[in-house]
Amino acid sequence: MDSIEISEHPMGEEVFTPDACRFVADLVRCFREERKRLLRARVDRRADFAAGRRPDFLPETLDIRSGDWTVTAPPKDLSDRRVEITGPTERKMMINALNSGARVFMADCEDATSPTWDNVVTGQVNIRDAAYRDLFLHRDGKYYRLNDDVATLMVRPRGWHLLERHVIVDGESAPASLVDFGLVAFHTARESLDRGTGPYFYLPKLESHLEARLWNDVFCHTQDALDIPRGSIRATVLIETILAAFEMDEILFELRDHSAGLNAGRWDYIFSVAKTFADSPDFVLPDRSDVTMTVPFMRSYTELMIATCHRRGAHAIGGMSAFIPNRRDPVVTAAALRMVTEDKRREANDGCDGTWVAHPDLIPVARTEFDTVLGGAPNQIERQRPYVVPSADNLLAVDLTGGDVTIEGLRTNVYVGLRYIASWLNGVGAAAINNLMEDAATAEISRAQVWQWVHHGRQLADGRTVTADLVRGVIDLQLEVIADELGGEAFSALPYDEARQVFEQVALGPDFVEFLTLPAYELLP
Repeated sequence: MDSIEISEHPMGEEVFTPDACRFVADLVRCFREERKRLLRARVDRRADFAAGRRPDFLPETLDIRSGDWTVTAPPKDLSDRRVEITGPTERKMMINALNSGARVFMADCEDATSPTWDNVVTGQVNIRDAAYRDLFLHRDGKYYRLNDDVATLMVRPRGWHLLERHVIVDGESAPASLVDFGLVAFHTARESLDRGTGPYFYLPKLESHLEARLWNDVFCHTQDALDIPRGSIRATVLIETILAAFEMDEILFELRDHSAGLNAGRWDYIFSVAKTFADSPDFVLPDRSDVTMTVPFMRSYTELMIATCHRRGAHAIGGMSAFIPNRRDPVVTAAALRMVTEDKRREANDGCDGTWVAHPDLIPVARTEFDTVLGGAPNQIERQRPYVVPSADNLLAVDLTGGDVTIEGLRTNVYVGLRYIASWLNGVGAAAINNLMEDAATAEISRAQVWQWVHHGRQLADGRTVTADLVRGVIDLQLEVIADELGGEAFSALPYDEARQVFEQVALGPDFVEFLTLPAYELLP
């Protein structure tokens, strides 16, 4: 069979033009087999870790780590990235983010977007319109449009593990990553370059430099197919798996002509610890609130990322603080601003060249901390950290985290998991819950910790053992709490029965499900 089939959508023909379909199908045919091979390699590695093996720096790439090489210098509009804002591809939110005063806006097709077919298609329309500076909206009597001066646009496609069932190439669902990337590149690359910017991306959830190599091959193929110069495409890799932390030099090397540095994707990183070592009692995490950026294994990973990036002439971008202000509650806002200030001050002083925020009100807070350190310089790449020595023991020192497993932590995980999954199934991928910005990564932490605690029979601080029955009881109670908070009508309008089904599957199942979005995707329209 030699065909491409696209599900119907009222705006589908705007992005799935005949030429765009041919381009996406070509990407899929060229690269899907290597993608499958790399996903099988993930499974094999995980089996090794379940058998007791531990990751280490690769002996076969020692020459890369010890070599004297650098990545290609950043383009002008990616030289200063001191504050970046992220968010879903919803039209109004994109306009506000691009107008926010941040240096970069990352339009997120991944963790902050629920991949309903409507979100996928309209998100692509919005990204295209943003690239053409034709993004505007009339809503509720108000008119929203882009300012003359907007943030540099970057796009995060979905990860290698996800499929897009609404795009069928030769009888198989297409890799979602190639659909997202292919449509953005096809529709915006030339226009972006003509406007003095470029097709810029964030790459999520890589687990090895070979996965980065595949992206590099995709970039080279795309640039040749679209007749744009090699090196036009730039990408920042999110270091959000513990396995990628052992291959940061190699990831930069594979993408060296297309690299825009690395980012400390802290929430997915914490989740990856629980996932990668799910079968080991030595890697059981305490309450999420105890796993801060200053605990030893998190500190080691961020320090190594900064040192690696600067040695290679690349940006090191800090991660997302989950605290967000509440414009209706000055006490909550003051606490959020204090926590974010501390977080961004630490990142700037550690050597990060920029950082992420999820809310426009946090941009001045982050900018102040980075302005203090950077002054008039665009970044601090020249700041080397030769005293940071790579250490597998330090990266794996999860047992030094401290903290407790508490009933309050269990309740929080269940509450957040249920609230977020219901939101995601309802088509909203980034949700403010209890004054924290939750996305798929933070929900993954919540359910992964519950799975760990049950699987390893962890005791709560009050002496009780975490069992599946205890968790189900907590689920019952938290659903009552949520119903009371939302009110009966609002609660009934959201898919909480399905959310419970998914949460129990990924938190209480006998085997660790790789991503909660995989079973949840089957319930999306």
